[in-house]
Amino acid sequence: YIFLNRKTLLICFFNISGNAIRTYKYNVLTFIPLNLYEQFKRAANLYFLALLILQLIPDITTLPWYTTLIPLVVVLGVTAIKDLIDDLVRLLRKVNIFQDSKWRDIQVGDIVRLKKDDFVPADLLLLSSTNPNSLCYVETAELDGETNLKFKFGLRVTDERLQEERQLAEFDGMQACEEPNNRLDKFTGTMLWNTERYPLELDNMLLRGCKVRNTEECHGLVIFAGNDTKIMKNGGKTRFKRTKIDELMNYMVYTIFALLLVVSAGLAIGHSYWYDDIGGKSWYLYDGLDQQASYRGFLSFWGYIIVLNTMVPISLYVSVEVIRLGQSKFINWDLQMYFPEKDTPAKARTTTLNEQLGQIQYIFSDKTGTLTQNIMQFKKCTIAGHNYGTEPVDWSWNRLADKKFSFMDHLLVARVRSKKDKEATEFFKLLSLCHTVMAEYKDDDLVYQAASPDEGALVTAARNFGYVFLSRTQDTITIREMEQENTYEMLALLDFNSDRKRMSIILKFPDGRIRLYCKGADTVIYERLSPNSRHKESTQTALDKFANETLRTLCLCYKDISQDEFDAWSRRHREAQVSLVDRETALDRVYEQIEKNLMLIGATAIEDKLQDGVPETIAKLAKADIKIWVLTGDKKETAENIGFSCSLLTDDMDIHYGEDIDFVDMACECESVICCRVTPKQKANVVSLVKKYKKAVTLSIGDGANDVNMIKTADIGVGISGQEGMQAVMSSDYAFAQFRYLQRLLLVHGRWSYIRMCKFLRFFFFKNFAFTLVHFWYSFFNGYSAQVNMFITLYNLCYSSLPVLLVGLLDQDVNDRLSLKFPKLYLPGQQGLLFNYKNFFISLFHGIFVSLIIFFIPYGAFLQTMGQDGEAPSDYQSFAVVMSSTLIFTVNLQISLETSYWTFVNCFAVLGSIAIYFGIMFDIHSAGIHVILPSIFTFTGAASNALRQPYLWLTIILTVGITLLPVICIQFLHKTIWPSVGDKVRLLASHHQPVKMLTRGGRSRRSAYAFSHSRGYADLISTGRSIRHRPTGRAGYQGSIREVPHREAENI
Repeated sequence: YIFLNRKTLLICFFNISGNAIRTYKYNVLTFIPLNLYEQFKRAANLYFLALLILQLIPDITTLPWYTTLIPLVVVLGVTAIKDLIDDLVRLLRKVNIFQDSKWRDIQVGDIVRLKKDDFVPADLLLLSSTNPNSLCYVETAELDGETNLKFKFGLRVTDERLQEERQLAEFDGMQACEEPNNRLDKFTGTMLWNTERYPLELDNMLLRGCKVRNTEECHGLVIFAGNDTKIMKNGGKTRFKRTKIDELMNYMVYTIFALLLVVSAGLAIGHSYWYDDIGGKSWYLYDGLDQQASYRGFLSFWGYIIVLNTMVPISLYVSVEVIRLGQSKFINWDLQMYFPEKDTPAKARTTTLNEQLGQIQYIFSDKTGTLTQNIMQFKKCTIAGHNYGTEPVDWSWNRLADKKFSFMDHLLVARVRSKKDKEATEFFKLLSLCHTVMAEYKDDDLVYQAASPDEGALVTAARNFGYVFLSRTQDTITIREMEQENTYEMLALLDFNSDRKRMSIILKFPDGRIRLYCKGADTVIYERLSPNSRHKESTQTALDKFANETLRTLCLCYKDISQDEFDAWSRRHREAQVSLVDRETALDRVYEQIEKNLMLIGATAIEDKLQDGVPETIAKLAKADIKIWVLTGDKKETAENIGFSCSLLTDDMDIHYGEDIDFVDMACECESVICCRVTPKQKANVVSLVKKYKKAVTLSIGDGANDVNMIKTADIGVGISGQEGMQAVMSSDYAFAQFRYLQRLLLVHGRWSYIRMCKFLRFFFFKNFAFTLVHFWYSFFNGYSAQVNMFITLYNLCYSSLPVLLVGLLDQDVNDRLSLKFPKLYLPGQQGLLFNYKNFFISLFHGIFVSLIIFFIPYGAFLQTMGQDGEAPSDYQSFAVVMSSTLIFTVNLQISLETSYWTFVNCFAVLGSIAIYFGIMFDIHSAGIHVILPSIFTFTGAASNALRQPYLWLTIILTVGITLLPVICIQFLHKTIWPSVGDKVRLLASHHQPVKMLTRGGRSRRSAYAFSHSRGYADLISTGRSIRHRPTGRAGYQGSIREVPHREAENI
């Protein structure tokens, strides 16, 4: 890069940033303090830090400080390593993309020289390039994911005067521009140079992150640098999304903490009374401390806070994150969601929302490119009241024709070739001139780069009919009209936006005439037609006919302009162009003044096919009681017909129309809703409305930049990597290539993730209640003295964590095929039946019951007993060995009963956890470790002595049996008397009774109009025709189970 003299003056009303940026969060010095600060924002981590501090106070502590420190360090360490890896990935990505260390030296006002394949280092005003008219081709994949080339151009004055280094060094223009913002589709500014003021817009800007293509060299003036650039402004924090289970789990932790305070306070009060009655009067219990009973009760309260802290286990949060990470990997590895045509696998872009996929109640979907393929084909048209498009055409007469293009009408070709039909000539001339397509040659083949498939289809149609777009500069457009090449001067380009719904171009013909060409939606075009325009009725009839065939339509018109009229309008246009305040509104007003009294030429009709599997997917999701809303820019007729084509609407539905309906009271009661003529902002507003008033879990799915707002607003956003770039994917939580994969994402992965997480949380709470409350019962027999041992640390870390973790990762009630065949299996997740306060209290009371049994049966066995060898193992350490052994057997066998899907790993985890427990227990009671740490491990031989007694083994077996028997009975009753949907499906599968594939209703065709909201391109949508593909049977699928009657399948 070459940096030249800074003679340029920029008028800025904001602090200017340098170009040095940092895309990573940490460095060597800040990693530990910053990461710890972020981790201790979580209440759970602060809670355990407080416990650790309490354990350091000798008068309070009932546990060695390391029993809390070790798990806390493990949790913080694992999270820190994960954050460090993520940050290193960001750093490496930065190094791979931005390799020139001199980027940090660039400042606002510098002039920078870029060469082919260079990345743009800052937001630059393009001054000149080696291409004619200072055109510069850029690839914006780093900004919006789109790989098709876009063109930028310098002002004519800078192109003519700033080509040499000497001229660039002496450049002293003054720029005034907007404040830094994140709008990638907008830039407003002016340049004052040599007393002349010039408008600056987005087409003059090279944004940071773009890559220079097909341009040998260009020069740019730095307008924004560093964190002020648009790409960095878009790098802000995305709204943090949390699942319903996360929110519920927080409330449950608060409940547990309140219960902990109540229990600790009760036991502390008990200790005070005990000390008054017994402890203070017993000489053998005197500890040398003259403390009041109330003060001892106060210390006991904090001691029990430490002892009973396992009610809120620190390992819970780590286990939840591990499970979520595993579920995300399963989505990424699912070959049935892989699209081989584009080599595109499914991608979970977040690891925190997987179980929410099993609770979706509303789906909000875009139409074009999401339900349809967004691959456009020019099928029919109407010109001057005549409709064309019925018979196939041979294009061998046109050497520049696109070989992939097909059209069904010889008559139109004959009329165009004869050059006698003026309307047909104007029709295709308009298509070849009124657009923003770029042309380039690859291997001597003319290739078009279009921002939307609509524009590409229309320009290709004109090309095949003999009106071939060849090239463009910032001021001219060159086309070949049959065999004659003509260049038209472009006087003005009236750009498209979602409010205007049209684009126009004003051209000066070679003979001096000035003409405006316009194309747009019929609703806006018909409002601006001249009273003298012909063929309005016949064209409207054709539009309705095309709509009935689900074709996307667009109206074409023109207007001749006198030189005086254009000069007067041009002055107003120039004033609006240099306005720094509300420039877009000023331009729209000026556009309205010229876009009136138009003469209608005709209309185009483009086909957009449905994606494979869309009707089947929608029907299956509807059977899962998921309400599907389609939010589209189509007209009502278009939207309705697409609804019938994709099975969103059926003939047995009552269809209601309305503009002012109450979404909360009426729309949410409907099975399906189609919102037509909506803008991107309105799409997001609809999603927000349902989230706010229905408190529902929402999912938005789309493929284009106009869907980004909707995707970010929903609880879960899904992006489809289609024809409109990657902006939707880059803003999404999950991404894949085809709409039909949505059913597998929700009905398989989402449902499994929800079931696994719920089962994990229920059992995790149970096993910790069962363990912790044993200490509560023991307190009534030890003077409420809050005594524990090392077992409290190892219980959640080694003895019981792995089996329940594997259930959270691998368990499944039915396989994926049955999950898809029976969409009703999805209902428990929507209704939140598997994890709620009812389940929480069931786990609590189950834990209370198990803790009672585990404590009092061994307690009774130890009363007035004698061992086989004449010794009575009645010490409390032997008592603890029996209770802890009983607990480990109980929780591991209990999780075995809860496991629906067994693998070798599950078996190994259960048996391994029990083996680890006995291995550690015998070690800490061995003579060897007593020699090493005699003050800590004082109970040498207690475990071997206790477990040598047969009656204690019988006690363990009896206790485990009593704790498990009620669970076995309840499970039996549930599966036989009150079976769930999953139980019924498993029963069918076990008897090899398959379900008949659900039959679909008859096909319906309706009309359709559509509209795209991509700014700056005339991709004005009209309708899409849908061709339904019959689902192909999967090999071996029907043979897995036998047929059952359709009615029975529906009931299930």
